[in-house]
Amino acid sequence: MVTILIVDDDDSLRASFEKLLAAEGYRVHSAANGLAGIDLAERLKPDLAIIDMKMPGMGGLELFGRLKEVASLMPVIVMTAYGTTETAIKATKMGAFDYVLKPFDIPALLRLIGQAAEAGRFMKSTVTLGGTGAGAVPGGDEESIVGISPAMQEVYKSIGRVAASDATVLIRGESGTGKELAARAIYQHSNRSGRPFVVINCVAIPETLLESELFGYERGAFTGATHRKIGKIEQANGGTLFLDEIGDMPLELQTKILRLLQERSIERIGGRETIPVDVRIIAATNRDLEGAIKKGRFREDIYYRLKVVTLALPPLRERKGDIALLTDYFLRRHALELGMANPGISQEGLKLLGGYEWPGNVRELSNVIQKLLIFHRGGAITQESIARSLGQDVATEDPWKDPEEIIRRWVRGRLDRREDDLFERLLDECSRVILSEALAATEGNRSQAARLLGISRPTLHARMDKYGITVGARINAGETEELGKHQ
Repeated sequence: MVTILIVDDDDSLRASFEKLLAAEGYRVHSAANGLAGIDLAERLKPDLAIIDMKMPGMGGLELFGRLKEVASLMPVIVMTAYGTTETAIKATKMGAFDYVLKPFDIPALLRLIGQAAEAGRFMKSTVTLGGTGAGAVPGGDEESIVGISPAMQEVYKSIGRVAASDATVLIRGESGTGKELAARAIYQHSNRSGRPFVVINCVAIPETLLESELFGYERGAFTGATHRKIGKIEQANGGTLFLDEIGDMPLELQTKILRLLQERSIERIGGRETIPVDVRIIAATNRDLEGAIKKGRFREDIYYRLKVVTLALPPLRERKGDIALLTDYFLRRHALELGMANPGISQEGLKLLGGYEWPGNVRELSNVIQKLLIFHRGGAITQESIARSLGQDVATEDPWKDPEEIIRRWVRGRLDRREDDLFERLLDECSRVILSEALAATEGNRSQAARLLGISRPTLHARMDKYGITVGARINAGETEELGKHQ
């Protein structure tokens, strides 16, 4: 559970925050002034802090500096009224994760908190390389890239060689192969490990917002730009910027990223000032970039700028010898997270896992193990339980035989629509059903649903917004309204 520290002298705002964030699954502690906030931070070591900029006694900037002395990698979100926006911008330039203006937009605030909590986890949790992952489970704050196959040995060597440099890295691999973990391993073994690690998912953020999220904007740059906004690239100054799914980045933005790569500078939207930035770029994609270049969807010049060093992660079907190690690792890790004993797995069950093709790669294996543990009823996990989880009969040689037939029937029943964008509609329909079922299975708990699907909480929120999916309110409307009206 993520622990959040709130520091604000407004009693009613702190109370509203505590109810809202507790309903979202966070552990919340609050303080009425800076000194009390520092004391809590030293004792509790929170994962995230949300502080007000204007308080009696110790001001927000001084408090921010003191908190960074206590926990240099803890994300800090600052709250401000319009009159103190410039102070908040200064805090952001000093390393604050972001700032929010009062009164709050509740959904946007929750998304920002989710992003900050995930960023803090990325920076603090250690990624170990090369082996069984046996030492990663007890503390719970450590993750492993697991495997001893020849293909993975080459990956470990490449990470070790590139980490110490500032070279731009392009990580390639299918979805679920561990590109994010590899990026974090490079960051944590680099000389920038004490500086920010900022993640931008080029798919999860709507195209219309991606440019302002990356580059920021000046006041008056467009309708609704009531104040200057510092972008994620500036926030990563001195650290590492991870551009996930860069193969899906719009062409117009690729031009601006090219300038960043070439000149190490940016301009905010609506601004004329050239801002130098010192960031290391790590990018990742599951796309065929060479094919995208031929189709005019990806710039050739940025492709060659990105692939200074290329790291290719193998799909799980090409390293099946690692499945037993990965299964053991995920059993121990997820059992610890769920607060249950590790039941182990039968030899027949392990053989079934080893014979599956794993189109979703390591992420799919992790999700299957987690699901098996959630519905476990005692004894070692059996072949039958695994077969049901994979949607196949125990005796079925082709693990995709039955699921394919189900999908075919479902698609045939919709092909009579004759819509121009039928393919995209089918994908949207599948995505909406999957998200809805995950939220129903977790009784609306978004954190659990995101873990079950193997996606981040911000990605879950973005896709819920895209498909218009809502869950029941976890606090009453009056409390939400109270939080939103604070000035």
